[in-house]
Amino acid sequence: MKKYNSILKYIFVMIAALVITGCVHDDKYNEPNLDGYQCADLTATMTLTQLRAKYTTTSFTFPDNSTDIVEGYVSSTDETGNIYKTIYIQDKPENPTQGFVISVDAVSTYTNYPQGSKVYIKLAGLSLGTYGGVVQLGVKNGTETAATSVSRIPEKLVPARIFRSCTVRENIIPKIMTSLQMVSANDQYIGCLIQMDNAEFDSRILCTNFAPNGVTVDRLIRDNSTATTRVVRNSGYASFANQVLPSGNGKFVGIYSKFNSTYQMYINKVTDLEMTKFPRIDGIASNPCEYSDNGLTQKTVAEVKQLATSPLTLITGDFVLKAKVIANDKSGNLFKYIYVEDATGGIRINIDKADMFNDPRFALGKEVYVKLKNLYVGAVNGEVQLGAPFGAVVGRIAETDVYKYFFDSKKAITAVTATERTITQFSMADVGRWVKIKNLQFIDGDLEKVYASGQVTNRTLEDCSGNKVLLRTSNFADFAGNVIESGKGDVYGVLSIFNGTYQLWITDVLGADLDDPRCDGSVYVPLAVLYKDDFAAGGFGSDWTTVNVAGTQVWNTSNQGNGTNYYAVMSAPLNNPANEDWLISKTVSLVGKTKAAVSFTTDVRYAGNALQVYATENYTGNPATTTWVALPAALDTNNTAFGDWVSSGNVDLSAFLGKNVRIAFKYTSTSSAAATWEIDDFKIKGQ
Repeated sequence: MKKYNSILKYIFVMIAALVITGCVHDDKYNEPNLDGYQCADLTATMTLTQLRAKYTTTSFTFPDNSTDIVEGYVSSTDETGNIYKTIYIQDKPENPTQGFVISVDAVSTYTNYPQGSKVYIKLAGLSLGTYGGVVQLGVKNGTETAATSVSRIPEKLVPARIFRSCTVRENIIPKIMTSLQMVSANDQYIGCLIQMDNAEFDSRILCTNFAPNGVTVDRLIRDNSTATTRVVRNSGYASFANQVLPSGNGKFVGIYSKFNSTYQMYINKVTDLEMTKFPRIDGIASNPCEYSDNGLTQKTVAEVKQLATSPLTLITGDFVLKAKVIANDKSGNLFKYIYVEDATGGIRINIDKADMFNDPRFALGKEVYVKLKNLYVGAVNGEVQLGAPFGAVVGRIAETDVYKYFFDSKKAITAVTATERTITQFSMADVGRWVKIKNLQFIDGDLEKVYASGQVTNRTLEDCSGNKVLLRTSNFADFAGNVIESGKGDVYGVLSIFNGTYQLWITDVLGADLDDPRCDGSVYVPLAVLYKDDFAAGGFGSDWTTVNVAGTQVWNTSNQGNGTNYYAVMSAPLNNPANEDWLISKTVSLVGKTKAAVSFTTDVRYAGNALQVYATENYTGNPATTTWVALPAALDTNNTAFGDWVSSGNVDLSAFLGKNVRIAFKYTSTSSAAATWEIDDFKIKGQ
């Protein structure tokens, strides 16, 4: 038994050691074991410059029996994962005159072709083409979408075409280049290892990571040769992706590249960077990412709100707010602001920065430290917010100033806990909090509608006592086009207020996951479609009647800007006589129905009269002598752009139950105001 205990202890210790060492990442890389991989010392028949000259305006393929060989030195390494399925080479290990790009369908190429290796490439069957305007070596396999492009060299073919020298491996000395020299006249250096001195990352990205997990991003960099920024392209799969960018000035080393007209660089290893000097070119005197409590007085959210003695109150004290991020812009429902919360409440912070969810300081559940001096606090439409001046109210903190105020607490992300409230319990102290309201449902009039369409949209939630609260959703939210759920359940979101009206903002569809029966015990069943027309084939056919009362324009169908999808459209040019045109549906029977509704989508462009929607049970053949009932349909109101279709929702037709009904759209314009109205997805429903 003791023997087994000893063995188990040993196994446990070994596993623990593996786990601990497996979690440590110090950016130190071991030399690859090159034993057993094919090497050869061949004789080159052409230079990289001569190889580049083979490409003119279309792809060039070497014959299968070609004996041409080119040589170069590997300038890159994919050991950190920042460079993917590409081997960069240059013609000399120091002071190169030509670089080149080799596209290979293989990873971990550093194990066979480590940086500095001299390589020989047999060109038989290989092809030259371009990607992003840069010439590269690959193959033609018939799947290319353009005559100028090539595909990656298959992994099995790589060792038969690319040979590492058995005797030569050099230390690659970066070529010194300035940002000012990154122009088309120096494109021969694409693929070379270069060094930019006096380099510093743009102040707008200071204290962020090299890249978000799994997301490739461009990080701006500059030197003192020009005010023009260049791009450092970082992969979210790189082993150093979650490390913080260097915040100082100094030496940047990377592979020189280009995509179309954008010059960019790829980091081989972060150990190649020496960017620790201060002051920087932009005047930042010390590391802005280092936080200290020295000289600061901590304030709570409640205390910060109390500082707002006017709509725009400057904070002059050396204060810090330590609070957890409870909502950010990940879903697109919040735009350029976050909410943070501590034990005393929550507050909105306005920041002129996109994709803040990719910044580790603003990750959901992360405690962030906010230095408050020189920020402003005040009520905007009744909600106290934190930010910078925008006219006479609180606006957004400039992206260039984010590093001055926001600091990573270095604490682990923790779950966001909701404060449970009922609608009748809401108070100003709850504004800015992440709240949970139990047993809510969308009102009947919102059922079968999407969260938002065309613009920020209000939907209404109610509890089983009939108390209501607005749900606000941006049309840019990634769930905006989802149909709202028709059941009952708990709703999670940020509570805000607008001119005395409480409203909720959810950050994903799970914020309103309503799966239980409705308050009356029913399970909502969508109305059956009795008649529909999406005008897919173009034209109206016999189902529709068009009536021209005034003007020369008439209702028609079009698919302009909509692919193969047709829609009904009516438009009149300015400075023309007034128009009045009707589009009237066929008769649909609602006999025997207990519920009925009509729905459709609309899109408007240009200023003009609103579209009018009517119903009738007895069309006389003349709109002027027909008795019409106006329908309160939701219509698109954004006349500045096409393409933002708005759903009408289910427009009640209860007044026509047991009867035949026709739906009509009336278009009017004047000589000075003529909108374009489009209609699609027309449905009459009932049960």
